[in-house]
Amino acid sequence: MNTPNRIPHAPRTLRVLAKLLSYPDAELRRHLPELRAALHGEGVLSPARCTGLDELIDSLAQADALDAESSYVELFDRGRATSLHLFEHVHGDSRERGPALIDLAQTYEKAGLYLAPEELPDYLPAVLEFVSTQPPQEARAFLAEMAHILSAVFTALQRHQSCYASVLAALLELAGTETQTVELAPDEALDASWEEPQIFGGCSSRGQAKPDQPQPVHIIKKSYVIEGDRA
Repeated sequence: MNTPNRIPHAPRTLRVLAKLLSYPDAELRRHLPELRAALHGEGVLSPARCTGLDELIDSLAQADALDAESSYVELFDRGRATSLHLFEHVHGDSRERGPALIDLAQTYEKAGLYLAPEELPDYLPAVLEFVSTQPPQEARAFLAEMAHILSAVFTALQRHQSCYASVLAALLELAGTETQTVELAPDEALDASWEEPQIFGGCSSRGQAKPDQPQPVHIIKKSYVIEGDRA
């Protein structure tokens, strides 16, 4: 356990947290015992945080495979508030997101880390893999910079009564930040926000002009399939 005022060196813990936030496929679930052992072996988190993470690991181990995977998709891929793509919370769909993604990818490359072609650099498990390579002080500073986003996702997961909230609580602890809920704007489903209007549906009540006026163009968001790193 850490001594007071000492910044912990937590590379294994950060990698475990990255894995626990990744898609719970068969390989990830097969390695849950090793992830638990690594988490407790490094011993940088408080007992309360470890208890919450143990509950998440137990729930993943005991859940039906299809249920675990579908629940993950429903939780993290259907709404903005729980999105694991950090820039979704900062830039949304604005044009600033593209340059921010490029800058973050270049930060990784300077550290000798390269993403797979299908991975986005703002995906939280990828961010944590990078943070795990940094010295303790830099790692804490990096986590502290995004603490407001982590708090927002933590709050959204708490509202869903999800065990995944324990991972965000652990990250906030490693950032040296108090774990607390924050006020959230009303959530909007990601699928709905990128939905294409019906061709023969007349005027919808969302974003459409009157029949005799120019209609706005709606663009369908491309789907990205992101594979987590192998445990």
